[in-house]
Amino acid sequence: MRMAESFDVAIVGYGPAGATAAALLGQAGLSVYVCDRLHGVYEIPRAIALDHEIMRVFQEIGVVDAISPYFEPFTPSEYFGVDGQLIRRMTMVAPPYPQGYTPSLVFTQPPVEMAIRQRVSEFQNVKVATGVELKSLEQSGESVTLNLLSDDGTSSTICAHWVIACDGGSSTVRGRVGIALEDLGFDEPWLVVDVRVNEKGLAKLPKTSVQYCEPERPCTYVIGPGNHRRWEISLKQGESSQLAATPEGTWKLLSRWLTPDDGELWRQASYRFHALVAEQWKTGRVFLAGDAAHMQPPFLGQGMCQGVRDIANLCWKLAAVVKANVTGHAAQNLLESYGAERKAHVRELTSRIKAIGAVICERDVEKARERDAKLLKECGGVVKDTPRQDVLPRLECGLLSKAESSGRGALFPQPKLNDGKLMDMRFGYGWRLVTDGTILPYSVPKGITCISLAEKESGEAEGVVEGWMRKQECHAALIRPDHYVFGTAATHDQVDQLVAELHKLLNS
Repeated sequence: MRMAESFDVAIVGYGPAGATAAALLGQAGLSVYVCDRLHGVYEIPRAIALDHEIMRVFQEIGVVDAISPYFEPFTPSEYFGVDGQLIRRMTMVAPPYPQGYTPSLVFTQPPVEMAIRQRVSEFQNVKVATGVELKSLEQSGESVTLNLLSDDGTSSTICAHWVIACDGGSSTVRGRVGIALEDLGFDEPWLVVDVRVNEKGLAKLPKTSVQYCEPERPCTYVIGPGNHRRWEISLKQGESSQLAATPEGTWKLLSRWLTPDDGELWRQASYRFHALVAEQWKTGRVFLAGDAAHMQPPFLGQGMCQGVRDIANLCWKLAAVVKANVTGHAAQNLLESYGAERKAHVRELTSRIKAIGAVICERDVEKARERDAKLLKECGGVVKDTPRQDVLPRLECGLLSKAESSGRGALFPQPKLNDGKLMDMRFGYGWRLVTDGTILPYSVPKGITCISLAEKESGEAEGVVEGWMRKQECHAALIRPDHYVFGTAATHDQVDQLVAELHKLLNS
């Protein structure tokens, strides 16, 4: 009997989250198996927005140059109320940009996914199997056995020490391991439409993205790259989602903006927008990530961002355990921290996205007028720019210092240095102790890179970290491999306490 191939990690699902996981784990030197029931990238765009945190992850796997042609800055989003008045404007933080990239971006998904897959193909330690479907899995104490079926009828079996489910909202893996979804209280029918608009049509359309907060029919208009424009249009009670998704039904709903002479439909699909999160993110040796672990309404464009955040959080922890850098109880605690951190973060961000959705989706005319009046009163009648990044929460639990500090759990900046490089490009990834040069640790254990931003060449060029540390009232920050702050310090002694605390956590 032929022995099943064995891998450190198996990834089920080769969409953006699965491909990013394969790249991060392959780059870390793990043996990886990844499968997907489709052969190629899904050719229709689904996600349309990403942010600078995700670009920093793409930088880490070495695909930024390959994907940059498919990105453009996200225009401001203007919110218009019942009577057509401007009630809110969401923008991006001002330069210098804290992560080294434009904070809010729109992109074309298929070629970006293809570029990530191309990067994965460069790793000899990653095996990719497409046209392959998971039929069942069994967990034992030390591994998981996956029983697979190819679309040519061939059955196969592989074993892995760990499994990551990246197989979407209807996740087969999640069903097989019996994890339920919690309903966070959002369920609405919408039509999503992508149009390639011609010059005649572009001349008719708004020059910014728009949220039409109109009780009659709330809808969203997003300016994508090039001539790509997206509408998300709410459907009324009793309207047929199937009819709305026909070309005739779609053009009827688009008639406020365009006619069929103004462009071609790229995609039209009816969805029920949900707010769901998995009750557990890990069971035994199986982890959930991406849409398999959560779904949220699209009002801030965070769907794909959330999935990549999951992967960035999980993969460095898996790599540390598989490569035996972390063992025993510390390894168990490290892997358990994934679900604790990401579930809390997803729940909080989803609640904030729902609040934005509540502004957009109010169907009662009088309540909508009250909403408009309240928002205008809060800004003194002058609508101010609200950066989208202000909506994103920090980590509040998990692998963080016990010492309270204002910067703990925040996403640490990636400054541009005097030599023109970004911080991670120059100093690498992993655990980093970043200081402004005024305090230094007495000793730095192996496995932590010490970075002083006061050096001539490695000093920062735009004062991003200097401003961040001034705001957090610190002089040093201990940064996790996923760029979140373990803790901050204002004195030599506090730096050494942070380092000692981390050493204890990872070696207990």
